[in-house]
Amino acid sequence: MSRRVVRQSKFRHVFGQAAKADQAYEDIRVSKVTWDSAFCAVNPKFLAIIVEAGGGGAFIVLPLAKTGRVDKNYPLVTGHTAPVLDIDWCPHNDNVIASASDDTTIMVWQIPDYTPVRSITEPIITLEGHSKRVGILSWHPTARNVLLSAGGDNVIIIWNVGTGEVLLSLDDMHPDVIHSVCWNTNGSLLATTCKDKTLRIIDPRKGQVVANNFEEPVALQEMDTSNGVLLPFYDPDSSIVYLCGKGDSSIRYFEITEEPPFVHYLNTFSSKEPQRGMGFMPKRGLDVSKCEIARFYKLHERKCEPIVMTVPRKSDLFQDDLYPDTPGPEPALEADEWLSGQDADPVLISLRDGYVPPKHRELRVTKRNILDVRPPSGPRCSQSASNAPLSQHTLETLLQEIKALREQVQAQEQRITSLENMLCELVDGTD
Repeated sequence: MSRRVVRQSKFRHVFGQAAKADQAYEDIRVSKVTWDSAFCAVNPKFLAIIVEAGGGGAFIVLPLAKTGRVDKNYPLVTGHTAPVLDIDWCPHNDNVIASASDDTTIMVWQIPDYTPVRSITEPIITLEGHSKRVGILSWHPTARNVLLSAGGDNVIIIWNVGTGEVLLSLDDMHPDVIHSVCWNTNGSLLATTCKDKTLRIIDPRKGQVVANNFEEPVALQEMDTSNGVLLPFYDPDSSIVYLCGKGDSSIRYFEITEEPPFVHYLNTFSSKEPQRGMGFMPKRGLDVSKCEIARFYKLHERKCEPIVMTVPRKSDLFQDDLYPDTPGPEPALEADEWLSGQDADPVLISLRDGYVPPKHRELRVTKRNILDVRPPSGPRCSQSASNAPLSQHTLETLLQEIKALREQVQAQEQRITSLENMLCELVDGTD
C-alpha cells in the first residue's frame, strides 16, 4: 500500500479573500475598449484605472485610502485624443505614470499627492514615434526614466523619458502584432509574445533575438481560457505566478521550483463576477503585519475590488521567510549607463518595519536638441533652451546686458531722486 507524499511548501495554504464592501472603489466607469491590457495599475500611493471618457481617452487616479463611492465629477487624467489602452506606474517615482493610446502617442504624467480641483490635462512630456496605436507600456526595472512602448506598427521603442529621446527602436524583430513584452529582473533582456505564436528573448541593446526556439516546454498546464486573455503576474520573491483570466472570475496560482515538475498548482480564488482587468500591487505596498504576500485590484463594470492573498501564520512577528528584501524605489542605473551596456540588479529594501512611500518627487524633463549647441535667438526660449549649457559667447553677452541694465536702473534712480528734490523745493516755496 503506497502513501501519497505531500510536497512541503510554505505557500501550500495561501488563500485569497476579497476586501470588505467599504474597502472597494465604487461608481467607476471602467473602460469598455476591447484591448488585452490590465486596464489598472497600482502602487503604494495610488490606484489608476482606465475609464470611459467622451471626446478622447482618460484614466482616473485615486489615493489608495480614498475607498467608497467616487464622485462622478472626480478629476480625471485626460489629454489623449483617442482611448487609453495601457497605463504603467514608474517603479522609481510613485507620482509618475505613463499612458499609451490609440492616438499613437505615449504621455507621461506627474500626479500630485493632493487631489486636484480640475482634471489633469498637461502631461510632463508626450512621446511620439509610433505610426499606429500604442498598446503596451513597461518601465525598465532598474534604470531611471527608461520606458518601453510597443505598438500596432509591430515596433518596440525604448525611450529616455528624462530627455524625450528614443534610445532604441526594435523595428524588425516581429513580423506581426506584438501581444506582450516583459523585462527580466535586471532589465538586460526582453521576453515578447507575438501573433505569429513565437516567444522571443531579445537583447535590446544588441538588437538581437538571443532565443526563440523553445522545442519542448518544461511544464504544460492546460487551462480553460475561452472567456478571454490571461493576465499573468509573477512574484519573484515567492516564485509564485498568478494567472487572471480577463473575462474569467478566477485567479489560479502556481509555485515555480527549480526541480521537476517545476510548476506546482497551489489553488484557485474564485468569485461570482468576471474581471474586466486587474492591478497587481508591488511587494513594498503590502501589509506585512497580516502576512499578505500579494494584493490584486479587480475591475468590475462599475467598481474596483481589492483581493488579498495571505499565508496563514499564528505569530504576530515579522515573517522573514515570507518577505526577503525586495526592490525599492531607488534606481540602480541612469539611462545612459544602461544604454552603454551596464547592468545592475534592483536596489533592495527590507520590509521588516513596513514601507512608507516617499513624498512627492518631480520628474525633470530636459529635451536635447539643436538648442543645446546654438544660443536662443530671441527673448522667448523653450524649456529645452533654458536647460541647455551656455557657450562662452552667450555668457559674455548676458553679462554685458546685465551691466547695461544695472547702469540704466542707477541712472533712473538718480533722476527720480532729482525730481523728488525739485518737488520738495516747489512745495517749500509755496508755503
